[in-house]
Amino acid sequence: MDLTFDTKLAVNYRSPSQIIRVLSEAWVKDNGYCPNCSVQPLSEFANNQPVADFYCTNCHEQYELKSKKAKLSNVINDGAYDTMIERINSNNNPSFFFLTYSKTFTINNFLIIPKHFFKPDMIVKRKPLSLTAKRAGWVGCNIDLRQVPKSGKVFLVKNQQVIPRNNVTQQFQQTLFLREQSIESRGWTLDVMKCVDKLPERFTLAQVYSFSDVLQSIYINNNNVHAKIRQQLQILRDKGMIEFLGRGNYRKLN
Repeated sequence: MDLTFDTKLAVNYRSPSQIIRVLSEAWVKDNGYCPNCSVQPLSEFANNQPVADFYCTNCHEQYELKSKKAKLSNVINDGAYDTMIERINSNNNPSFFFLTYSKTFTINNFLIIPKHFFKPDMIVKRKPLSLTAKRAGWVGCNIDLRQVPKSGKVFLVKNQQVIPRNNVTQQFQQTLFLREQSIESRGWTLDVMKCVDKLPERFTLAQVYSFSDVLQSIYINNNNVHAKIRQQLQILRDKGMIEFLGRGNYRKLN
């Protein structure tokens, strides 16, 4: 995988946004692959496609690309808030590629967040544009990556190091079970996964219970948070993400 942009492709462009769009899309087309089935190359949608930028001809996964000249940050700018919320709640929303690059046009990070890790509370509404703006009243959004569990950040390139393709596809496929869940059930699983992320490699049920107040504040209509936590830990155990050691003790896997 070549970690540099081919800057010759943008010699006829002047707009910084157009330049990086051309360079980043060309790089993904030449170097990217499908994290789900490993097929390479990805195919491009026609320009101005409202849903996604790339798709896999083998498994039909769809991907949207976001690029940024900086270190990978916790908050990513996105488009219209209402559109993003509608896409999250639909069945054909794409997964997101995030690409960060240096001022010398080399790739720092390239990762995917699979679509089943997106839920409404990670989409942050921005203030409407002022009345003097061309699109007065338009409301954009930010994507809060802090709301994504570690298993939902699948790196293809991390800190300029290429991750083995088998590792990428394994991590991507391990969480596909989330797509089989309802939006509410998936929310519970994701939130418990985030709680587990904050614990050491070996942890106890009592330590997960310590997040009960936080989970109760999210799911105010649930009257038995402890039972729900145990249910989610069983799901994570059955899917090979944690191991039950007995007597309320667990260990993280992978």
